[in-house]
Amino acid sequence: MTNNSMKSLALQSEAETAVHLLDDWFDPIEAGLRDRVRELIQAMIESELEAALSRPRYARRPKGACEKADGASGITGHRHGHRSRSLLGTFGRVEIAVPRARLATAEGKTTEWKSTALRAYQRRTKQADSLIAGAYLAGTNTRRVRRALSAVFGGAVSKDTVSRVWRKVKGDWDAWNARSLAEEPIIRVILDGTVVRVRLDRKATSIVLLVVLGVREDGQKVLLAVKNMGGETSEAWRAVLDDLVKRGLRKPQFLIVDGGTGLDQALAALWGDVPTQRCTVHKHRNLLAHAPQRLHEEVSADYNDMIYAASAAEIEERRRAFIRKWRLKCKAVADSLQEAGDRLFTFTQLPLSQWKSARTTNAIERLHEEFKRRIKTQTVLPSAETAAMLFWALLAAGQITMRKVDGWQTLTHELVDKPIDLAA
Repeated sequence: MTNNSMKSLALQSEAETAVHLLDDWFDPIEAGLRDRVRELIQAMIESELEAALSRPRYARRPKGACEKADGASGITGHRHGHRSRSLLGTFGRVEIAVPRARLATAEGKTTEWKSTALRAYQRRTKQADSLIAGAYLAGTNTRRVRRALSAVFGGAVSKDTVSRVWRKVKGDWDAWNARSLAEEPIIRVILDGTVVRVRLDRKATSIVLLVVLGVREDGQKVLLAVKNMGGETSEAWRAVLDDLVKRGLRKPQFLIVDGGTGLDQALAALWGDVPTQRCTVHKHRNLLAHAPQRLHEEVSADYNDMIYAASAAEIEERRRAFIRKWRLKCKAVADSLQEAGDRLFTFTQLPLSQWKSARTTNAIERLHEEFKRRIKTQTVLPSAETAAMLFWALLAAGQITMRKVDGWQTLTHELVDKPIDLAA
């Protein structure tokens, strides 16, 4: 028993004194740099105070300074010690001594001097906040951000710190939601929704994010709106569209939608005369849902031959053949194709170079995939607003970038007035 006890104590002692990976990676360059950073910050604040008092430390105020014009030289006051402050930056955490002073006012009273370089209650530099927010946006949760940045910040970042930094983004988020769209040269709009899991009343709940993407005259895609809604109802979509119009969005020349009933009703009431393309990928999924599994490969082959034909005439010919064949083989598939009507082929009114980008809502689908890939470590987001903010922030921070649409050189060309003949 004695031997076992002694062995257990020895193992425990070794575990407590064990050096973990990265713990002994002392870098004299980093250590020296942090000392210099402390000196630099303190010197910067001291210089700011000297300018306010119009004299260096331990020096008297020159005669006649009070009689000069308004400005720094017209301020009088006195120092009264230092205050210790802790500041976290990309250089790590440093302890600095901030000078204190009382400044005289015009009313004959005094007020505490405040540094403009180091704000009151500031604990982190803006660059540190940017680094923390960037790590969070890269797809890690709050706890993993702390572990990932522990080597940089010396373990000074907690999950609560990450949450506080993220809440600071809300100011930019609110400004983005209220910005004017009157100067945006939007000529094409793509609309779709995606489902995410958020925590509401302490329960995991599925909500829908309604996303509106615009295409400028130069072909550049831009996010116009992302709103958290309970579902893709006509009322929800109309609320989003009315907000865009209220902020100055002009009527687009072309619309691309997923085919949802709620969205169709909202667009019909607002922009009923705008040419609308129904996503061919969504319709493909609908066709497969109406066919037995053994016919999926054949349905896909026939559908792709039709949609990706080289000309409008070929599309018309293959569409007729598709309906004749599947009306006999599986009527539900033919009926599903006919349900889409003219709007499945609206892209044929555009120049051929634009067909690839105009056939589908893939521009938004890619954003959905990137968004969900980055939040998969969290499974459930803390709130509905956080979900919408995170979607926007991934684009605003450059974590996700959008290129110009294919065929952007011909975006200003007018549409062909005569649509494809769908008479079978």
